[in-house]
Amino acid sequence: MSDRDFTLIENEWIRLKDGTRLAARIWMPAGTDADPVPAVLEYLPYRKRGGTSLRDESTYPVFAGAGIAGVRVDIRGSGESDGVIDGEYTPRELADGCEIIEWIAAQPWSNGKVGMMGISWGGFNCLQVAALKPPALKAVISIASTVDRYNDDIHYKNGCHLSAQLSWAATMLAYQSRSPDPEIVGDRWKEMWLERLENEPYFMEEWLEHQRRDAFWQHGSIADDFDSFDTPALVIAGWADGYRNTPLKAADGLGSKAKAMIGPWVHKYPHFAWPKPRADFHGEAIRWWNRWLRDENNGAEGGPQVRAYILDGPRPAVRRDNDPGRWVAKDVWQTPEMQVLGVTLDGRLAVNTNGKGIGDVYLKSPLDTGTASGEYFTLKPDAEMAGDQRIDDAGALTFETRPLLEAEDYLGQARVSVDITCGADIANLVARIVDVHPDGTSTRIAFGVLNLAHRDGNAEPRAMEKGRKTRITLALDACGYRVRAGHRIRLSLSTSYWPMILPPPSDPGLTIDTASLSLSLPLLGEHAEIVVPEPENPDPLPKYIERTAGSTSRTVERDMSNGVTHYRIYEDGGLSEHPDTGLATQDIRDETWSIAADDPHSMVGTSTWTCIARREGWSVRTVSTSVLTCDAKDWITEAKIVAYENDAPIFEKSFAKRVARDLM
Repeated sequence: MSDRDFTLIENEWIRLKDGTRLAARIWMPAGTDADPVPAVLEYLPYRKRGGTSLRDESTYPVFAGAGIAGVRVDIRGSGESDGVIDGEYTPRELADGCEIIEWIAAQPWSNGKVGMMGISWGGFNCLQVAALKPPALKAVISIASTVDRYNDDIHYKNGCHLSAQLSWAATMLAYQSRSPDPEIVGDRWKEMWLERLENEPYFMEEWLEHQRRDAFWQHGSIADDFDSFDTPALVIAGWADGYRNTPLKAADGLGSKAKAMIGPWVHKYPHFAWPKPRADFHGEAIRWWNRWLRDENNGAEGGPQVRAYILDGPRPAVRRDNDPGRWVAKDVWQTPEMQVLGVTLDGRLAVNTNGKGIGDVYLKSPLDTGTASGEYFTLKPDAEMAGDQRIDDAGALTFETRPLLEAEDYLGQARVSVDITCGADIANLVARIVDVHPDGTSTRIAFGVLNLAHRDGNAEPRAMEKGRKTRITLALDACGYRVRAGHRIRLSLSTSYWPMILPPPSDPGLTIDTASLSLSLPLLGEHAEIVVPEPENPDPLPKYIERTAGSTSRTVERDMSNGVTHYRIYEDGGLSEHPDTGLATQDIRDETWSIAADDPHSMVGTSTWTCIARREGWSVRTVSTSVLTCDAKDWITEAKIVAYENDAPIFEKSFAKRVARDLM
């Protein structure tokens, strides 16, 4: 089939058993009357019309041209689907997903076999739905996702409070406040919209009630029961994204049931992601679907378990369009052999130091240390990616090797172990591994964060024993990296990493026993050099009508008079009109984080979103503002949403909640 051999069903209603109608957009291959076909489901809260349509239209016509139906469904309460959303990955959402799969398999055009895929939310819920074992679901492709909702998502990380939690709560408040399209739902659009505005939750309130890894986060974390997961899974991520750990964790936990691929990419599908090189996602996916949805004997279940792009000394830049490196393969993923470095008497990192070090060192980083950290999950290869680490190293305790005589290749998760003394119940410890280029330019290889109260686990945190030396082991995020000959490896330790993580209630500093300090680096080991095909089309996204241009900026301002640092993010996606539907949409994010370098209670995060949708004779807009502050005892969150029809306000609602800090 060619990629034109399909029919687009702009909207199909899927009626659930409780009467709720979910809106689906379907790309149907030609000839299904005579030859039923498999189908692939993507199930999201981001609006199939005016939300993910750009990327959907880059992929599903290709699938349909290969004889695979694409079914893109709006989650209950989003887009044109009925109802109100009730949270992230809730039991109702997953149960609805199982019903959708049952509906697809029962259609006369279906061969009864369904795949499920997605990136981020869709990557999460395809794994979670697969864990429920709906009979017709035969395989999944999960991109930029997690198997551990507590430690590898945007809420908390090893007991540290991620600023991305507010950013994402603000994003979802804005997204779920958007109106359905009258062209699809008809005169009900305003009634549906007002129902959502009145009843949608502000997710931050629920997330703050669960600051430790309790049953709330265990739900949907398939890592808690890998043994019972039996759906073939292709798991993909990028080193520039916050979800970089998942492919290797899936390979380790699922064994032969999982195939892993990690490229240099941000939080995007691999066929249009940055930095390049890209991967032929369409070819990869079609081969995967044909194996599991058509029983085609194409060998997709064989081959290496892990394919990874080993970055070769990329430099921080205003924009990273291409990252140097090479693809490698590991037939079977195993725990890597570790190269262990310690601190010498002269303060250098080296192997075989036998615990020498330079004695005890007191470390208390300025609270605004971390402005070169970038976003937790990145959407563009610009200032969202980690910058030159010399900025953050000024507030850190650093140790580095001599220039390497030979290049070293690493793949996996590094670890830092150290004895620490703390004068408070909790404190944060941050470790970064940095590639120091010969000219001093410093590229972040990997980082890890730990709330010391979570040193023995995230389910039952324990206050530190004040003044007592305590052994700490910190696992850093996974990396795939070559440190070239002539470069140096730097270990940077800090007690702050703002705004990536938020400060604890006090700022005691830490005493580091450098003689006990060890850095374990995961050696690449035995591997094969491979070629991963790139997409034939270098520009696969369709073109819409640009009504107003977008813009983006990311700035750091240090108010020297008042001792306050401001970190501002401004992103205007521009007003873009779909050439076929006439729907024009625009989303604007304006977010600022502020902190005084010596006062953890001065932290303020404010995120304002403006969402616009219009066509001739119809215009709607929402403006939502979400705020997070704190004091010694509580997290304090507020939010407000105002909706406009034709520039006249028609709805307003506010949220406010204080939640006690739980050893955080």
